[in-house]
Amino acid sequence: MSDLEDEMRRAFFGAGEPQLPVDACTPVLPDKALTRKPAKAVSPKLRVTLNVTKVFEGEIDVLIHDANTLSTLTAELEAKAKAKKLKYKYIDVVSIKSIE
Repeated sequence: MSDLEDEMRRAFFGAGEPQLPVDACTPVLPDKALTRKPAKAVSPKLRVTLNVTKVFEGEIDVLIHDANTLSTLTAELEAKAKAKKLKYKYIDVVSIKSIE
């Protein structure tokens, strides 16, 4: 090899530094990291409480719906849709609270 080629190799790859095998570069993980389960994502929830009846001024039932959203409007709409699906005609929203 020529001197120019040797200089270029040293410029690119360093001055004769030993090359480590690929196996020596892989990190060794402790046993805890291998057995640990991934953390569950905490999703925000809203609890909507409704007073519902099937007939006007009839017996009042309490319906509770947990929605996976931060929007109170979306949670209220989901709860009302659930009440309508259960054949309730008169729906009154009592409260919308955040739960964990």
